[in-house]
Amino acid sequence: MAVNVALLGAGRIGKVHAKAIGAAEGATLVAVADAFEEAATALADAYDARVGSIDEIASAKDVDAVIICTPTNTHANLIEQFARAGKAVFCEKPIDLSLDRVKSCLKTVEDLNGTLMLGFNRRFDPHFRAVKEAIESGRIGDVEMVHITSRDPGAPPPAYIQSSGGIFRDMTIHDFDMARFLLGEDVTTVYATASVLVDPEIGKLGDYDSATVVLTTASGKQCSISNSRRATYGYDQRIEVHGSKGAVSAENQRPVSIEIATEDGYVRPPLHGFFMTRYTDAYAAEITAFVHAIDQDQSPDPNGEDGLKALALAEAALKSVAERRAVGMDEI
Repeated sequence: MAVNVALLGAGRIGKVHAKAIGAAEGATLVAVADAFEEAATALADAYDARVGSIDEIASAKDVDAVIICTPTNTHANLIEQFARAGKAVFCEKPIDLSLDRVKSCLKTVEDLNGTLMLGFNRRFDPHFRAVKEAIESGRIGDVEMVHITSRDPGAPPPAYIQSSGGIFRDMTIHDFDMARFLLGEDVTTVYATASVLVDPEIGKLGDYDSATVVLTTASGKQCSISNSRRATYGYDQRIEVHGSKGAVSAENQRPVSIEIATEDGYVRPPLHGFFMTRYTDAYAAEITAFVHAIDQDQSPDPNGEDGLKALALAEAALKSVAERRAVGMDEI
């Protein structure tokens, strides 16, 4: 089955997904919508697609699925609109910044028997996927501790900070999902500490740029997360899982994996600059998985419930920072 896909949003992440659609077997990008017509036209022309409005795409008979890459405050309404239109939906995280709004959106999708996949692309990274496979094969025994390092090369502009929901809802949310993915259990307790060490303007906006989070499950498994909005050496993305029989880790990736040795020492190329190049394979794999789920009439993974749980962990982290204590998920 050929799946015709429309892209809502032609910005930075929209371009990444357009490339992934183009690389996915069985998928064709047929339409692009964006508030800025020039951006929509440029992206549509690059993939031999047409430009259309949101409403036109919702009613189009030749569109089977949509990928939502618009601002966060539009996500829930668009998910509901396209679920009502009978289209399969892939949406970038988060669904909304409000847990109650996310819950109502998911209820609408469920009532309509709709298809919804959330954009937690790191689950599809081949290196992180290999870590998961090592866990599932039993090679390291029972998971006991997980450590996730996720540091951006630089802070986003203030305008983005104001609309993103802050570091925990925007940045750490990926790590919250990865923690659940690797721990294999839901988190019961969250303890977080956060500071403003990179840019005072971020603090003036009520957000943080440096954070550490410790998650604990009911069985006692632990996950520590280290976040910073400043990594002068590149996009820092590492994972280590410690188990009862050993450990498995995924190190940082580089555009070129070489090492040069001279009398001055050992030198390796710099890390990837940011997510657009670091996670190219992951974006392609997640869109392929989305298309496969549509083709096979299966429920996609990760789904809306995964998005809800990751956002709930972000809320718990915010509460923990504000109240300087561990927060039980039963409080959220």
